[in-house]
Amino acid sequence: MRLARNVFLVAAVAASTLLLRVAANPFSIFARDGKGIDELCAGYSAQNVHYTWDGVEAELVLIGKGCGLYGKDIEKLKLVAKHEDRSRLHVTITDAKSHRYEVPESVFPRPKPSSVSSKKSDLEFRVSNTPSFSFTVVRKSNNEILFSSDSYSLVFQDQYIRLKTALPLSANIYGLGEHSDGLRLPTNGTRTMWSRDSYPRGTHGVFMLNSNGMDIKFNDTTVTTLEYNMLGGIIDLYFFAGPSAEDVAKQYAVVAGIPAMVPYWGLGFHQCRYGYQDWIQVAEVIANYSIAKIPLQTMWTDIDYMYKRWVFTVDPERFPIDRVRQIVDLLHERGQNYIMMVDPAIAYQDYPSFNRAVEDDVLMRERDGSIYKGVVWPGVTAFPDWFHPNIDKYWTGEFQRFFDPGEGVDIDGVWIDMNEPANFCKYPCPSPEQVAEEEGMPPVPPPVRDPPRPIPGFPDTYPDYDGSSVARRDAQPFMGVGLSRGLQLAPRADVPRPTTPLFHSASENLLDPPYSIKNDAPNLSYRTAHTNLIHANGLSEYDTHNLYGTMMSLTTRTAMLSRRPTKRPFIITRSTFAGAGHSVGKWLGDNLSTWEQYRFQVAGMLNFAAFYQMPLVGSDVCGFGDNATEELCARWATLGAFNPFYRNHNELGKRDHEFYLWASVTAAARNAIGTRFRLLDYMYTNFARQSASGAPKVLKPLWFTFPTDDKTWGLDLQFLFGDNVLVSPVTEQGTTSVTAYFPPEAIWYDFYTHEKLQKSGWVKLTGIETTDIPVHIRGGAILPLRLAVDQSTGDIAMTTEELRTRDFELVVALGKDGKAYGELYVDDGVSLVQENGGITDLEFIYDGKGLKVKGTVSKLPGRFLGGNHKQWYRRNIREKNKNEKMKCDFCGSNTRPSDLLTELLTSV
Repeated sequence: MRLARNVFLVAAVAASTLLLRVAANPFSIFARDGKGIDELCAGYSAQNVHYTWDGVEAELVLIGKGCGLYGKDIEKLKLVAKHEDRSRLHVTITDAKSHRYEVPESVFPRPKPSSVSSKKSDLEFRVSNTPSFSFTVVRKSNNEILFSSDSYSLVFQDQYIRLKTALPLSANIYGLGEHSDGLRLPTNGTRTMWSRDSYPRGTHGVFMLNSNGMDIKFNDTTVTTLEYNMLGGIIDLYFFAGPSAEDVAKQYAVVAGIPAMVPYWGLGFHQCRYGYQDWIQVAEVIANYSIAKIPLQTMWTDIDYMYKRWVFTVDPERFPIDRVRQIVDLLHERGQNYIMMVDPAIAYQDYPSFNRAVEDDVLMRERDGSIYKGVVWPGVTAFPDWFHPNIDKYWTGEFQRFFDPGEGVDIDGVWIDMNEPANFCKYPCPSPEQVAEEEGMPPVPPPVRDPPRPIPGFPDTYPDYDGSSVARRDAQPFMGVGLSRGLQLAPRADVPRPTTPLFHSASENLLDPPYSIKNDAPNLSYRTAHTNLIHANGLSEYDTHNLYGTMMSLTTRTAMLSRRPTKRPFIITRSTFAGAGHSVGKWLGDNLSTWEQYRFQVAGMLNFAAFYQMPLVGSDVCGFGDNATEELCARWATLGAFNPFYRNHNELGKRDHEFYLWASVTAAARNAIGTRFRLLDYMYTNFARQSASGAPKVLKPLWFTFPTDDKTWGLDLQFLFGDNVLVSPVTEQGTTSVTAYFPPEAIWYDFYTHEKLQKSGWVKLTGIETTDIPVHIRGGAILPLRLAVDQSTGDIAMTTEELRTRDFELVVALGKDGKAYGELYVDDGVSLVQENGGITDLEFIYDGKGLKVKGTVSKLPGRFLGGNHKQWYRRNIREKNKNEKMKCDFCGSNTRPSDLLTELLTSV
């Protein structure tokens, strides 16, 4: 029997922390008198083992008195293994006598109960008692061992759980949350799951659903092993049989949820920075992108807009509400969009948002009933309790008041940050007021000024303007308006505050547990909320800390839907938990303007898009911290165009790096966005497919498509953009070449010239200027491309709205068998539910003789393939194909087959 070699592991947390790699022997902390844990702890004996129709149930009884490694061992456990469908096995181990904490259904809904007989399952679950209880999961088709705790003692204590399995010495391991290693994980070291503010022979998946702090340890000294070390909860494991990587991703999606569909405009280019001085600088950035003819889709504003950094306010002098509304109106008139940041921390001040939070009792509290205080950007702050029954009422109300379309800021999307939650006051934080003063929070705002020059789009900034003017400054900060007419909020609930946490005894230490995870901090509460806090529902922050960001995401999605009930919300978050992609997108946190982090973004995106069902993902293009160079920013602008979420962002006090500031970066951005826009409907189609099935369609590593090619297993500097576009960026400073890998299994064509690549395997590509990026089409693909760039002027469609009026062309890249296939999905781009007849969904099939198009076509304006034209036109670039026929299942008088533009790429 063989151990499986390819596995990706999904720990339940995909948090914003860097998951740290520790080079030391991961078992050294267990040493006692020179003995390891398997010598000290005898484990459990499986008794009353009962094989059910769909699995196994058993009692696990402690052998002897236990080892008391990090507390008293629980004497009797309950094991349940259930085959929930043919490819999914669910295994839980918990206390047989007392309830223990589990991830709440409200945060992570489980799949609907179902089962399949053990005989029909692709997996087999085996129980052994030699020398103590262990279990093994086997793939039936080839007798491969996917997981085996044989020879390793199970330890189950109040605040410590340990489960260990063997892996093959040459295992390929992927996943395990957000981290700074490459795509394929090293097999020696420790990976820690704790949210904190901080800089094949077949494939199968293992998902540990547990939100407690966790170390996952690898050791490859003799045999490769993986070991879970958890601070509480239960063992809640899902096994996914695969056998392909795409199968595992879809099987995981059934449990964690499929990703939310993105609005079409959200795939355009976004601009932000921390440190825009005032509305004047924001307006000038918008104007400069327009002047440079770089398509800017969405303008963002960081916390600079807030009055003293108080959430749900605008600065009356630097961002007066009329000026902010003027910016939003201008963007909307041009088909552009606007996004603001909202942090969870609420200023502990006498102002409406804080006062309503106190009135609704939605703030986290100390055990003595006082409001828990920390320090963030506003100074002394309080934090929402996302478990409180009034929280939706409160948060939705604040969004309604502040983002009111008529009098407030009519945002199109929202950015939520600092939601680990971040706290600048280090534990034990006896005086938040003193720390706020020492830290200079809130920061001193920049000087107030008038526009130094006329700003295009803002007529009243011109000296000869004689019309009515908007207010240059407000007397008081805007803090929202009355509730929108007709809005019904849930009634306020009075909830008695618990004083003792659920699932924990008074003797348990929730601040400094006996086992210390490697969270790169002196304690669990370092720079975050204190872990002994009790939420309104009785759960402790100790158990639920890693859920805070995702709970904010869920509550924010509800609030955004209350504003625009029929539209897809666009929400970007920092801290995430498994399943968060069902509601929000993700940026990879505060990075640096370095070549190392430029390279790392590829692995970071692939983890979230392909493994964790969060395909709306991207890095801060050109880097957030440090100062970007012109070369780095140009390269990053081209690579960023293949980020699903494409945003330029920058840190306060660092060198400006908007794309229009350097000539080479301007050219790189125009080229890159032109390419992105040509491919935007291809990408949108892939989003639609992944949001429907969970199949990893938006981004994926090469090994997903070429699993038998071992040269692809460790590649994380190239990636597939969809199924059929290979991106191979230049990754080193000062060079115009890159050595890229082209799997010999496929034919590859240059995306720009359509020339066939004459070699496969490792190929050195040369002459790549900083304004370019190598992109290739996989043979066998048909790509529907928008005519985004005007062939006579070179001008790009300046917005996604304009892009949707442009026609398509088809590029047919033949595979080795002389055939090709492609798909196209078009809808209105914004609605949660499409109206009847509002979708165009097509298949393109080239069988070597002709092109066939089949599917459904919307008859609604702008919903077919070319804005006002509603036709395609045809041109052959190969003389021998002049007489080629096209069959169209739905073509009528408005869709002439003879007018289809098809560029046929041949393999000869």
